[in-house]
Amino acid sequence: MSQSESQRRRLNSNRDDSPIHNETILRLVFDSMKWDVHSLCQTASVDRNLRALAKRLLWKEMCIYRAPRMIASLMDGAPNGRIGGEWEAMAKLLFYCCGCNPTRHFRMGQSYPGHFMKSSRFSKTSGRSFLVRRCRTDLLYVSDPCEHEIRHRGDDLGIFRGVFGGFMRSRTRACLITRELEVEEGVRCPFCGGRVWSMTAARLVPRSAARRLGTMENGLEYFVCVNGHLHGSCWLVHLSSEEDGNDDDDDDEDDREDDRNQIGSNG
Repeated sequence: MSQSESQRRRLNSNRDDSPIHNETILRLVFDSMKWDVHSLCQTASVDRNLRALAKRLLWKEMCIYRAPRMIASLMDGAPNGRIGGEWEAMAKLLFYCCGCNPTRHFRMGQSYPGHFMKSSRFSKTSGRSFLVRRCRTDLLYVSDPCEHEIRHRGDDLGIFRGVFGGFMRSRTRACLITRELEVEEGVRCPFCGGRVWSMTAARLVPRSAARRLGTMENGLEYFVCVNGHLHGSCWLVHLSSEEDGNDDDDDDEDDREDDRNQIGSNG
C-alpha cells in the first residue's frame, strides 16, 4: 500500500470519528440553536454519514422539540413510536408550504413554488372540519392556510397541509379503500413522495372544510397520501368582520390546546 493511500484511509477514519458525527455533541449543539430547521438542513447535506444520522435521529428530535404536544398526540398508540412517511417528511410538513400546481378539480393559470414558513399553526379542531361526519373520530391536524396574493384575481390563494395520526387504522383510509378509489395520476405527496387520493374525487370533502378555510364549496381541493399526509389549495374569499369567525364546529377547549402548536422556523 502506498503512503498516500494509507494517509487517505487514516483521514477518512478520523473524519468518521470526528465530533461532528457524535450524536451527543450534535444534540447539544442543536439544543443550543433551538433546533433551527435551516441549520439542520445544511448539516444533513454535508455528507452521507450526517444525512443518515439526521434521518435516523435528528429530524425526530427536532419535531419533538418544536411541536411537542402535536407530536406526542400523533405518536400516541403508534407502533414503536413511528410516524408514517418517516421523520424527515414530518419535519418538512411542519415548516414547508408545499406550493400549488393546477389539478383537474382545482384550475389555476400557473404553478406556485413552495417555500419555508416563518411560523405555522396546526390545529386538530381545524382537522375535524376536514373530516366527514362518520370519520370525525380520526385524529387530523391541519395548518392555517398560507396566503398568496394573486394579482389577476379578487381572491387570494390559500395553501394548507396536515397529517393524520394512526392513518393506517383510520376511518378515512377505510372509506378510501372500501370505495376502491384509484390514486391520483400525476400527483405525489410533496412531503414523502407517496401516491395520493383526491378527497374531491372520493366525495369526502365536507362543507365544514370550506367554512373553516373561508372559501366556496367548489373552491378547494385536497389530497391525502398513503402515509397520511394532507395537502391542498383553496381560493380565500375576503370576509367582512360580521362573517369572519362563524364556524359551528369550534371547540373552545381544543382551541386553547391547539394554540400551543404554533411552530416557528427561528428566522
